[in-house]
Amino acid sequence: MAEQSFPSMHATTIVTIRKGDKVVIAGDGQVSLGQTIIKGNARKVRPLGKGNVISGFAGATADAFTLFERLEAKLDQYPDQLMRACVELAKDWRTDRYLRKLEAMMLVADKTTTLCLTGNGDVLEPENGIMAIGSGGNFALAAALALADSDMNAEEMAKQSMQIASSICVYTNDHFVLEQLDAE
Repeated sequence: MAEQSFPSMHATTIVTIRKGDKVVIAGDGQVSLGQTIIKGNARKVRPLGKGNVISGFAGATADAFTLFERLEAKLDQYPDQLMRACVELAKDWRTDRYLRKLEAMMLVADKTTTLCLTGNGDVLEPENGIMAIGSGGNFALAAALALADSDMNAEEMAKQSMQIASSICVYTNDHFVLEQLDAE
């Protein structure tokens, strides 16, 4: 008997921008299953730890919540060391049998560091303070890069980039959640 196939869960759009004295992570609220929108106001961007780290995820929701919990535990273990906490999480993600099957990506930032974490064990830092993930990530990234030299602040750039991505990507809506921190 052939294995039953279910519609795949499509990602989202998450963008992070570090500019001036702010770092912002913004994400849309759409959750899709195949060609159906399941929910339009999901919260995929949130503060972590004691509120000194912000994060956003793209991918399977349950997997992302598992990663949020694991990252918060690492942040408790390595306070004020976002890079170390993320590297330790990435190691676990690569080597732990259960975690290896998780299908999600995360953007995280604190006042000095912005990172992208993947299930391949990657802990990536942007060259220019701008990164994006998810099905509309490349659209948001291109928009943010085009706006980088503008007079817009980080929040305005994030909103405009998300608006552009939502007008192109069918798996991204215009219900945005945005979290920001003061940067050093």
